[in-house]
Amino acid sequence: MKIYTKNNFHKHTFCEFVEVNSTELQTVELDFKSKSGSGYCFSEEGVYRISNHWGRAANCRWRLISDVKSPNQKERIGYAKWTDFYPNNDLDQLFYIDVNFDEKEVTFQHKSNPKYDGIAVFRNASETSKIIRQIKELLEGDQWTKHYYFEDIEQARKTTIHQLINTNIPLAKLKMEWKTNE
Repeated sequence: MKIYTKNNFHKHTFCEFVEVNSTELQTVELDFKSKSGSGYCFSEEGVYRISNHWGRAANCRWRLISDVKSPNQKERIGYAKWTDFYPNNDLDQLFYIDVNFDEKEVTFQHKSNPKYDGIAVFRNASETSKIIRQIKELLEGDQWTKHYYFEDIEQARKTTIHQLINTNIPLAKLKMEWKTNE
C-alpha cells in the first residue's frame, strides 16, 4: 500500500476531506499555495486544504464532507489524514457506488474505503459515472415507470438500483425483466 505525504498527496489521488472550522487554522501559516488559489497547511498526520473548489482537482478527486450543503465558490477548509488518500486513475476499477435512499443521493467511493461492504462492484471512472447518471434518473423521478407496471414503484426502484450497484447487468437488460403496461 502506497504511503502518502506532503510530497505526493497531490498526484493522482482520491480523498474525502472533512470540513473544519477556520478557528483550527488561526495560528497556522500556509505551507503552499497552488496556481488555482488553494492553500495547504501540512502536519505530521495530514493536510488542511483551504479552497473554493472541490471535486475534480487536476488529476485528483477530492471531496469535501460537510454538514452544510454549499456550492463551490465559497472558500472552505477541509482536513484529511495521510491515510485517507488512495490511488486514483481513470482506467483501473477503483470505485464503487453508494446510495442514500432517504436523501436520494448517489456518490462513488474508493475501493480502499474501510466502509466498503464487500458486495458492490468495482468500476473504472467512466463506467462509474455512467451508472451514477442512470441511478440519479431512477431516484429523482418516475418518468422511467410510464411504460411499465409495478405493484410497488419504490421497491422496484430500490431493487433495480441495488442490481446496478452490485452486478454488471446493464440497465437495458434489467428493464427487459419489468412488466409492460400493454
